[in-house]
This record gives sequence, C-alpha cells and structure tokens, in this order.
Amino acid sequence: MTTKAVDVLLVGAGAMSTTLGMLLKQLDPSLKLCMVERLDHVAHESTDAMNNAGTGHAAYCELNYTPKTADGGVNPAKAFTINEAFEISLQFWSYLVNKNALPEPSQFINNVPHQSFVWGEENVQFLRNRFEALSNTAQFAEMEYSEDHDVLREWMPLVMQNRKPDEKVAGTRVRYGADVNFGSLARNMANYLQEQGDFEMLLSRSVEGLTQGADKRWTVELKNNQTGAKEVVDAGFVFLGAGGGALPLLQKSGIKEGKGYGGFPVSGMWLVCKNEEIIEKHMAKVYGMAPIGAPPMSVPHLDTRVIDGKKALLFGPFAGFTTKFLKQGSVMDMFKSIKPGNLKPMLTVGAKSMDLTRYLISEVMQTHDSRCDALRTFFPDAKNEDWELSYAGQRVQIIKNDPEKGGKLEFGTEVISAEDGSLAALLGASPGASTAVQTMIKVVESCFSEQMNSPEWQAKMKEMVPSYKESLVDDAELLKTVRQNTLTTLGLGSL
Repeated sequence: MTTKAVDVLLVGAGAMSTTLGMLLKQLDPSLKLCMVERLDHVAHESTDAMNNAGTGHAAYCELNYTPKTADGGVNPAKAFTINEAFEISLQFWSYLVNKNALPEPSQFINNVPHQSFVWGEENVQFLRNRFEALSNTAQFAEMEYSEDHDVLREWMPLVMQNRKPDEKVAGTRVRYGADVNFGSLARNMANYLQEQGDFEMLLSRSVEGLTQGADKRWTVELKNNQTGAKEVVDAGFVFLGAGGGALPLLQKSGIKEGKGYGGFPVSGMWLVCKNEEIIEKHMAKVYGMAPIGAPPMSVPHLDTRVIDGKKALLFGPFAGFTTKFLKQGSVMDMFKSIKPGNLKPMLTVGAKSMDLTRYLISEVMQTHDSRCDALRTFFPDAKNEDWELSYAGQRVQIIKNDPEKGGKLEFGTEVISAEDGSLAALLGASPGASTAVQTMIKVVESCFSEQMNSPEWQAKMKEMVPSYKESLVDDAELLKTVRQNTLTTLGLGSL
C-alpha cells in the first residue's frame, strides 16, 4: 500500500479545488499539494462547460438576486454581495493572466452582454423598480433600461422577433457581462499547478475513508478505480470540493460541524440549438423570472455560450429529480446520505417544500413540445426541430438543522470548517463557481489563519486581489479602478 505525506489534500478537481490550489501555491510555493479526482479527467462534473450556466454571476441579469419586498419594491442586498464576489474572481483571474499562469483570456472568458427580459404589467413594474434600486449605485451604474420595442429588438433580436406591438415588455442590459467556461478555467489552473514543484494530481481515485489522528493530521484512504489498488495520503489539511460528492465525504470525516447536514439533489437539462443561422443572431444572456417554487438554478434564460472558441445557444435549464449526487454518481447517493443526525431536517424540508415538489414533478413530466413552448415565451419563432435536449450537471441543495423550523432548505453555497482548521468542505450550488475566489479566500482565512495574518501573506493577497480587505460596495473609486483593469485585462470591454 502506497503512503504519501502532503501539506494539503484537495478532493475533487473542479473550480473550487483548483482555485484553492492556485491561491495556496501563490501564497506559499513550498506547500506540498495533492489533488485527487474520482474521474479520469479534470473538471468534468458540475464545472464542465455544458454542466453549468457559464454566467459570470454578477447579479446584472439574475432577477432572483433582487427579491420583491412586501411594499412592492426590491431588496438589492444580495445583488451587491454577489456582484462584489464576482469582481474578486475577475481580479484574481486578471492577476493569473498577467503572470502567465492562465492562457489568453478568450480561452476561458468572453464578453457576452447580460440582459433581463420580462413581460406583463406586474413584471415590468418589478424590473423598473429593480433598475431604479440598482442603477444609482457605482456597481450597477452602467445598467441600461428600456420598454421600447425598437431598442429591445436591437439588444435581443430573437426575443423580440414577431412580438405583438402592444405587448408590455421591458429589458435591462449591461454590456460588459461575461460568459465563463469554468471547465477550461479549471483545467488550465490544474495544468499550471502540475507544472509547479510539490504538486501531484491523482486521477481515477475515490476517497474510501477519512480518519483524524491525535496529531490532528488526516489519514485519507483512496482506491484506484482503474487498478483497484489501495493508497493512503497523510494530510495536514483536507479540502472537500467534490461538488455533490462533498456531503458524503463530510459525513465520512465525522467532524461535529458537519452533523445535521443533508442534501437535496436537483438535475438540470438544456435545450440546445442545432441551427447555426439562429445561433449567430443572438449574442446575450437573457434572464427571465423564475417560476414559483423553482430553485435558483432553474431561472429560465436564453443563453449564448462561447465554448472552446465556438458559439452555442442554450435555453433552460429545466429541472429534474434524481437521487444521484453527481452526474456520474449512483442512484443510491441520497439514500446513503440519510443519517440519524439529518433525518429530522430532511423530513421537515420534505414536508414543507410542496411548491418545489410540485415544480419538479411538472418539470419531469415535460415533453419536447412543452419545453419548446416554454422556449417560445422567450423566442416566439422557435421551431421544435431546431432544438435538442442535453443533460447538465447535478446540484445538491443544502438541508440543515433549524432550531425553530426543524429543517431548512438552502439554495446558496456554504463552507463547513472543522474547529481546528484541519478540514473544510464546500456544500451547495448557485452562484457556485462565480464566487469561487472569494469563497476559497475565506477557507484560507479560516484554516490557515496564522499564516494569513503574516505580512507576507497579506501583501501577496493584496497583489492578487487589489480590493482585498476593502469594500467595492462602499468605495466607488476603488471599484472603478479595479473594474477598468479587469475588463481590459480579460477582454470584456470598458466602462
């Protein structure tokens, strides 16, 4: 049996683990890192291009980040937070591009305007209120708004094609929105890490067990899925960044902070356009209103993607239900995750989530015709034969204990860290990879607190993320400087 000792073990080779690996290697090149991945290739689960929306979630177009308030207005707080988080990602990627640690930006990020579109008097009023709440802030100052059919036809020709002239519609646009190929980004970061010293990539390895010793180090048992051989990694710190697979691994670790967590898996599907002529007529991410009960990952959008230099056009996602926690997982995943400690919150959530249950049942029952009917609310002239169904990645929403309600379903992402800082796990879904840099910085701050407080690490963090420890929400001048730099470096446009 092979045993190796490392400072850091990264489980999963997706956007989160590769981001954390890059951060740590920049902060301390002498750290010995090992990354293990269950599949035989990097970033082919939720991080892969066709398995996620690819939207650089900046809250420019995603209407669910500005929920309605009781008085008819909107609450913009989440939009400000998510926008700042994405700006942090853009800063880190710009630093890596300038350092030649990432390739030419168009290989992983491209400019695709972010737009919102609604119809009907009530929704138009909501979008108008949203625009007013956001556009008078520095973060959203460049957002444009229109109810004029001619203007909207210029912004989103397919969406406006053959709409009734008297239909009440409205749209917003931010020109410098991003489309991110997170699969390409993660694979390029993994390639860079493999070129560095003291880094090892172990593919086709499943984690069979995690045990913490008296010295606080972790003994992690691996199985080579190709040969069946057993291997052991002795790690000072373990990060569980395995997407939907992180929850079962957190449970294997036995840390008290992970008690009571459960998972609710939701699958996704896209309609993908096969007609090149139609694909060429659309160049935007156009987001609409989510159906009642829908999870955030299911906000409908007509979405231009740039994948390996080629344009694609997707509509969806349509949600589905499966008991798998990973696209290439087992139908037993959800059942195996049910433990005495999370049974109550899971049952409570199941009983109280009837809107979500009804929504998922309706989604599962859809035919190609009914999915294309949903597409026609965005693109009235869409023809069934121009579109085909493609399966996206799995998302596992968080279920957690709630002292008052018994259980709560969370739609965000959450980091669970051991008290001693020796292990951290990332659970949840949207906005996911877009906030990877900020989320992984928090992991470093929590689990490497002593080193993080050193002048050397503080200075390096400031070099990698110029807005570190400052607020882009409150400091308009800093935001302008940072944003202009990242837009130019990454080829996304200008202010």
